Amino acid sequence: MSVRGRAGSAVVSLVLFIACAGGVGTAAAKIVVPSGSVIEVDKATVNTVVEAFEQAEQAIKAHDLEKVMDIYASQYNYHGLKKDDIRKIWKDLFDEYKEIASTHLFTKITKIGAGKDAVLEVTCTGHLWARSKTTGLYVPIDSWHEEVHYLVPEEGAWRLRGHLGESPGVLPFGTAPHPLF
Repeated sequence: MSVRGRAGSAVVSLVLFIACAGGVGTAAAKIVVPSGSVIEVDKATVNTVVEAFEQAEQAIKAHDLEKVMDIYASQYNYHGLKKDDIRKIWKDLFDEYKEIASTHLFTKITKIGAGKDAVLEVTCTGHLWARSKTTGLYVPIDSWHEEVHYLVPEEGAWRLRGHLGESPGVLPFGTAPHPLF
Protein backbone atom coordinates (compact mmCIF):
# COMPACT_ATOMS: atom_id res chain seq x y z
CA MET A 1 0.00 0.00 0.00
CA SER A 2 1.32 3.45 -0.85
CA VAL A 3 2.04 6.09 1.78
CA ARG A 4 -0.95 8.06 0.47
CA GLY A 5 -3.15 4.94 0.73
CA ARG A 6 -2.03 4.35 4.32
CA ALA A 7 -2.56 8.01 5.18
CA GLY A 8 -6.03 7.99 3.61
CA SER A 9 -6.90 4.80 5.46
CA ALA A 10 -5.58 6.30 8.70
CA VAL A 11 -7.74 9.41 8.19
CA VAL A 12 -10.83 7.28 7.57
CA SER A 13 -10.01 5.17 10.65
CA LEU A 14 -9.50 8.27 12.80
CA VAL A 15 -12.74 9.88 11.57
CA LEU A 16 -14.62 6.62 12.19
CA PHE A 17 -13.12 6.36 15.69
CA ILE A 18 -14.13 9.93 16.50
CA ALA A 19 -17.60 9.34 15.08
CA CYS A 20 -17.97 6.17 17.16
CA ALA A 21 -16.68 7.73 20.36
CA GLY A 22 -18.70 10.89 19.85
CA GLY A 23 -21.82 8.96 18.93
CA VAL A 24 -22.04 6.76 22.02
CA GLY A 25 -24.87 8.00 24.15
CA THR A 26 -26.39 10.26 21.52
CA ALA A 27 -27.88 7.84 18.96
CA ALA A 28 -27.02 10.40 16.31
CA ALA A 29 -26.45 9.15 12.79
CA LYS A 30 -23.48 10.52 10.91
CA ILE A 31 -23.32 10.55 7.14
CA VAL A 32 -20.14 12.21 5.93
CA VAL A 33 -18.33 12.76 2.66
CA PRO A 34 -14.83 13.61 3.97
CA SER A 35 -12.68 16.13 2.12
CA GLY A 36 -10.32 14.23 -0.14
CA SER A 37 -12.99 11.70 -1.14
CA VAL A 38 -12.96 10.65 -4.80
CA ILE A 39 -16.19 12.04 -6.19
CA GLU A 40 -16.82 11.30 -9.87
CA VAL A 41 -20.46 12.47 -9.97
CA ASP A 42 -22.10 15.88 -9.79
CA LYS A 43 -22.92 17.55 -6.48
CA ALA A 44 -26.66 16.99 -6.96
CA THR A 45 -26.09 13.23 -7.14
CA VAL A 46 -23.95 13.29 -3.99
CA ASN A 47 -26.65 15.29 -2.20
CA THR A 48 -29.35 12.83 -3.35
CA VAL A 49 -27.36 9.84 -2.06
CA VAL A 50 -26.66 11.51 1.29
CA GLU A 51 -30.34 12.47 1.55
CA ALA A 52 -31.43 8.86 0.87
CA PHE A 53 -29.22 7.60 3.71
CA GLU A 54 -30.42 10.41 6.00
CA GLN A 55 -34.04 9.45 5.30
CA ALA A 56 -33.22 5.83 6.11
CA GLU A 57 -31.58 6.96 9.37
CA GLN A 58 -34.68 8.98 10.32
CA ALA A 59 -36.83 5.92 9.64
CA ILE A 60 -34.48 3.76 11.73
CA LYS A 61 -34.64 6.23 14.60
CA ALA A 62 -38.46 6.12 14.41
CA HIS A 63 -38.46 2.30 14.06
CA ASP A 64 -40.55 2.81 10.90
CA LEU A 65 -39.96 -0.46 9.06
CA GLU A 66 -41.80 0.55 5.88
CA LYS A 67 -39.77 3.73 5.47
CA VAL A 68 -36.51 1.90 6.23
CA MET A 69 -37.32 -0.51 3.42
CA ASP A 70 -37.63 2.42 0.98
CA ILE A 71 -33.82 2.56 0.63
CA TYR A 72 -33.74 -0.98 -0.80
CA ALA A 73 -34.42 -1.64 -4.49
CA SER A 74 -37.23 -4.03 -5.37
CA GLN A 75 -34.66 -6.44 -6.87
CA TYR A 76 -32.29 -6.14 -3.89
CA ASN A 77 -29.85 -9.06 -3.69
CA TYR A 78 -26.88 -9.24 -1.39
CA HIS A 79 -25.18 -12.64 -1.34
CA GLY A 80 -28.56 -14.31 -1.69
CA LEU A 81 -30.40 -12.12 0.82
CA LYS A 82 -33.46 -10.53 -0.75
CA LYS A 83 -35.54 -7.54 0.33
CA ASP A 84 -37.90 -9.71 2.42
CA ASP A 85 -34.89 -11.14 4.29
CA ILE A 86 -33.67 -7.63 5.09
CA ARG A 87 -37.17 -6.65 6.26
CA LYS A 88 -37.09 -9.52 8.79
CA ILE A 89 -33.61 -8.55 9.99
CA TRP A 90 -34.69 -4.94 10.57
CA LYS A 91 -37.88 -6.08 12.34
CA ASP A 92 -35.81 -8.27 14.67
CA LEU A 93 -33.40 -5.38 15.32
CA PHE A 94 -36.30 -3.07 16.18
CA ASP A 95 -37.68 -5.70 18.56
CA GLU A 96 -34.34 -6.12 20.36
CA TYR A 97 -32.73 -2.66 20.27
CA LYS A 98 -33.49 1.02 20.75
CA GLU A 99 -31.48 4.08 19.74
CA ILE A 100 -30.20 2.38 16.59
CA ALA A 101 -27.81 4.57 14.61
CA SER A 102 -25.03 4.27 12.06
CA THR A 103 -22.09 6.13 10.66
CA HIS A 104 -21.32 6.26 6.94
CA LEU A 105 -18.13 7.76 5.52
CA PHE A 106 -18.40 7.92 1.74
CA THR A 107 -14.86 8.00 0.35
CA LYS A 108 -15.64 7.34 -3.30
CA ILE A 109 -18.73 7.82 -5.43
CA THR A 110 -18.66 6.87 -9.09
CA LYS A 111 -21.34 6.26 -11.71
CA ILE A 112 -21.40 3.50 -14.30
CA GLY A 113 -23.87 3.63 -17.18
CA ALA A 114 -26.69 6.10 -17.71
CA GLY A 115 -30.42 6.46 -17.38
CA LYS A 116 -32.33 3.46 -16.01
CA ASP A 117 -29.17 1.34 -16.44
CA ALA A 118 -27.03 3.62 -14.24
CA VAL A 119 -25.35 2.21 -11.15
CA LEU A 120 -23.67 4.25 -8.44
CA GLU A 121 -20.76 2.66 -6.63
CA VAL A 122 -20.45 4.26 -3.20
CA THR A 123 -17.41 3.18 -1.20
CA CYS A 124 -18.26 3.40 2.48
CA THR A 125 -16.71 2.79 5.87
CA GLY A 126 -19.05 2.73 8.82
CA HIS A 127 -20.82 0.98 11.60
CA LEU A 128 -24.27 0.24 13.00
CA TRP A 129 -24.82 0.21 16.75
CA ALA A 130 -27.69 0.37 19.22
CA ARG A 131 -28.74 0.24 22.84
CA SER A 132 -29.99 -3.17 23.97
CA LYS A 133 -33.53 -3.15 25.38
CA THR A 134 -32.44 -6.00 27.66
CA THR A 135 -29.19 -4.70 29.16
CA GLY A 136 -29.33 -0.99 28.38
CA LEU A 137 -25.78 -1.21 27.01
CA TYR A 138 -24.63 0.11 23.63
CA VAL A 139 -23.62 -2.76 21.38
CA PRO A 140 -22.08 -2.97 17.91
CA ILE A 141 -24.37 -4.60 15.37
CA ASP A 142 -22.19 -4.33 12.28
CA SER A 143 -19.12 -2.52 10.95
CA TRP A 144 -17.57 -2.34 7.52
CA HIS A 145 -14.47 -0.92 5.86
CA GLU A 146 -14.47 0.27 2.26
CA GLU A 147 -17.61 -1.73 1.45
CA VAL A 148 -19.11 -0.79 -1.93
CA HIS A 149 -22.80 0.04 -1.87
CA TYR A 150 -24.40 -0.38 -5.29
CA LEU A 151 -27.32 1.97 -5.88
CA VAL A 152 -29.73 2.00 -8.82
CA PRO A 153 -32.38 4.50 -9.89
CA GLU A 154 -35.87 3.31 -8.98
CA GLU A 155 -39.06 5.34 -8.65
CA GLY A 156 -37.12 8.62 -8.88
CA ALA A 157 -34.61 7.81 -6.12
CA TRP A 158 -31.32 5.97 -5.63
CA ARG A 159 -31.94 2.61 -3.93
CA LEU A 160 -29.54 -0.03 -2.59
CA ARG A 161 -29.26 -2.86 -5.10
CA GLY A 162 -26.89 -5.08 -3.15
CA HIS A 163 -24.09 -6.38 -5.34
CA LEU A 164 -23.53 -6.70 -9.06
CA GLY A 165 -23.00 -9.90 -10.94
CA GLU A 166 -23.14 -13.38 -9.54
CA SER A 167 -22.70 -13.93 -5.84
CA PRO A 168 -19.80 -16.20 -4.90
CA GLY A 169 -20.90 -19.49 -3.32
CA VAL A 170 -18.61 -18.83 -0.36
CA LEU A 171 -17.25 -15.50 0.81
CA PRO A 172 -13.45 -15.20 0.87
CA PHE A 173 -11.85 -15.98 4.24
CA GLY A 174 -11.88 -12.99 6.56
CA THR A 175 -14.84 -11.26 4.94
CA ALA A 176 -18.36 -10.95 6.25
CA PRO A 177 -21.52 -9.81 4.54
CA HIS A 178 -22.94 -6.38 5.41
CA PRO A 179 -26.47 -6.53 4.07
CA LEU A 180 -28.12 -3.68 5.96
CA PHE A 181 -26.08 -0.79 4.52
